[in-house]
Amino acid sequence: MENFRKVRTSEEEMPLPFPDLPPDVVEMKVKEGSKIRNLMNFAMAQMELKGRRQIVFSGCGRAVTKTITCVEIMKRKLGGLHQVTKVRYKTVLEVWENQDPPPDGPAQNLTVHKNVPSICILLSRDPLDPNQTGYQPPEPRHEAREDTSGSSAKGLKRPPPPPCEELLPKKLQVQVSDSPRGSGTTAGQLDH
Repeated sequence: MENFRKVRTSEEEMPLPFPDLPPDVVEMKVKEGSKIRNLMNFAMAQMELKGRRQIVFSGCGRAVTKTITCVEIMKRKLGGLHQVTKVRYKTVLEVWENQDPPPDGPAQNLTVHKNVPSICILLSRDPLDPNQTGYQPPEPRHEAREDTSGSSAKGLKRPPPPPCEELLPKKLQVQVSDSPRGSGTTAGQLDH
């Protein structure tokens, strides 16, 4: 594969896995190179300024974690959102071109079909069917908006670290006996 270079990637188009979506629902297609700030600015404008009731985030492959991050940010900022998550596989087609083709023949292309994990997450201001697979109810309001500074110790699984002074090692005072040359050395004078 060292002589091949990827020249094209295309994803299989799949319908959204949620029945009864309005035809104008906003789908945020998250890509690996997408900037979270840009995605969130657009999505928040749709939900807050344009009054949308539902929004869908979708991503596949390496974009799955970024998709989940966007959803969690949106849930924390807006609060009260119902969620349905669907996980599936999507086929991605990659075309690779031979950089070192045989002198007497045309350039060779290699086509690779990959099945990559994909995620679709529906967020809704309106209640959704709690019996469907992947449903998550909204977080209670008091927890979602309790502390926006992030300084609350609530929910930590381990105690906070001690103050900085306690983390510093105690200074070791070691006196080395006089060497034959007659110079005493302490640990504080050693250069490491």
